[in-house]
Amino acid sequence: MPERTYDVIVIGGGSTGENVAQRAARGGCRAVVVEAELVGGDCSYWACMPSKSLLRPAQALAEARAVAGTADAVTGSLDVDAVLARRNQFVHDWDDASQVSWLDDNGVDLVRGHGRLVGDRHVVVDNGNGASLELRATAAVSVCTGSRAAVPPVSGLADARPWTSRDATSASSVPPRLGIVGGGVVACEMATVFASLGSHVTVFQRGSRLLGAVPEFAAEAVTGSLRDMGVAIELSTELERVIRRPDGTVELAVGGETRVCDDILVATGRQPRTDDLGLETVGLEPGTWLHVDDHLQVVDADGGWLYAAGDVTHRALLTHMGKYQARVCGDVIAARAAGKPEVGDEAWSRWCATADARAVPQVIFTIPEVASVGLTEGQARAAGLDVTTVGYDLANIAGASLYADDYAGRAEAVIDTERRTLVGMTLVGPGVGELIHAATVAVVGEVPLERLWHAVPSYPTIAEVWLRLLEELGL
Repeated sequence: MPERTYDVIVIGGGSTGENVAQRAARGGCRAVVVEAELVGGDCSYWACMPSKSLLRPAQALAEARAVAGTADAVTGSLDVDAVLARRNQFVHDWDDASQVSWLDDNGVDLVRGHGRLVGDRHVVVDNGNGASLELRATAAVSVCTGSRAAVPPVSGLADARPWTSRDATSASSVPPRLGIVGGGVVACEMATVFASLGSHVTVFQRGSRLLGAVPEFAAEAVTGSLRDMGVAIELSTELERVIRRPDGTVELAVGGETRVCDDILVATGRQPRTDDLGLETVGLEPGTWLHVDDHLQVVDADGGWLYAAGDVTHRALLTHMGKYQARVCGDVIAARAAGKPEVGDEAWSRWCATADARAVPQVIFTIPEVASVGLTEGQARAAGLDVTTVGYDLANIAGASLYADDYAGRAEAVIDTERRTLVGMTLVGPGVGELIHAATVAVVGEVPLERLWHAVPSYPTIAEVWLRLLEELGL
């Protein structure tokens, strides 16, 4: 069996793996990425880019219809074929040539195939055609294999050929009737997409509300909007049985009643892609999340050579947080390989992932958008913080009224009462996704409210909400 030696082996060539390899190479390491599918991974081809390209036309249409003068100019509905064709452009027709070129430009090798650990710093890659290649690492191996959609153990569901998020974002046509199981981000975003493209969408959520991880005011705004779009939302609903009929339709037993749709999308959570990585050969359990320290080193592995970043760590299952972890991971690997300061020295403070514990930003691209960062009030209190929550109606902001007639939205900030710093913020409303980074900077920078008061927002923009929130706090 042929063998190659590198400083760093990265298993998984998605956005996280790419960045681990690039940062390690930038630090002087010889790096290789092992990838069985497309370089760029889910984000580029089945998640962030295709989903947002599908959502943007619906958002643009809603924004045009919300302003007098353009509303009358908008006639008809979305051009489904054009929307799908635009999506195809963003995913390069599922061709990863540009991503491969990026690796090459950054001095990173690529080995295509399925990589498995077979011992310390030792990976065997099967190319699927009966040929294998041995890779050995002198410094580190980083697992960046991400996560996949979890299919719950509902009778008949797995056999009914359900869609996962990958199927939804790569769909070549729009089903007349789409059932969605779940009520989180994927469920709400895909309900927005397919309702806007003409599908009759029904959401089946076992919980009492959608978007359970965000404050209720934001979830209520999204729920109301989806219903206005014609989405049927069945809450506190238990899916009992699923059957794919001979005619191709899907029959669902829900609460003792029968529902029929043309396709069913499962959006009920994620599970790690670690079941066939050879974890057992290094003392770890296959199919589990990999627990890492703040330097992204796997804590349950001996020898200090195994790292992991991205979804597989279960710290923050978001592309931008995976890339953040990757930058830390790659820098740490390169620094250790070069014999730079040991962990604990002040010089290592930059090489610690901390934002994924207390300053995670996220945008949910529904209509309206939901943007959040940091802790909710409940999370802050559970963490032992004494907090004050202050809110403001975005309809009272001049910039919001210019953005859309009858603008509806709200912002809520969570303040650490003792330290007088922002620890969390949530906004809901059209266009609020572009506002969240300012809040992220304030949370990460631990900017005192008295100092934040001197950050004057431009008028007339929706960002004026910062001034109004501070005024509500008495500043």
